[in-house]
Amino acid sequence: MRLLLNVVWFLFAGLWLFLSYVIAAIICFVLIITIPLGVAALRIAFYGVWPFGRTVIPQPDKGAGSTVGNVLWFVFCGWWLALVHLITGILLCVTIIGIPLGLANFKLLTVSLRPFGREIVTVEEAAALGYGTPAGFAGA
Repeated sequence: MRLLLNVVWFLFAGLWLFLSYVIAAIICFVLIITIPLGVAALRIAFYGVWPFGRTVIPQPDKGAGSTVGNVLWFVFCGWWLALVHLITGILLCVTIIGIPLGLANFKLLTVSLRPFGREIVTVEEAAALGYGTPAGFAGA
């Protein structure tokens, strides 16, 4: 089921979100000082291409650097990428077939706002670490 959802996701949302994150990464790489933000954008871009079967878990040992990174991220990239997730998620939820894809988009919205201090892992790894499956995303 994950494979089917990921293929449908890629066709209707994943490619466009991937391109949005790559554009954000390129802008961050050009500005030199924001290269760490570009790396975060690429990490999320590859998560956004194939999101079903993976999830985001917090890394509690990350400290003030993550907070500073998240503030910079929000100012330079996060707000407009989150807006892309919100609009795409709403548009996908208009149809019954698009609802799972819209919900996955809303799942990506949180990491698009605060990517630092989080790790992208498979659902199985998250369960092994004791995080379980996020509510509403069983099997996702």
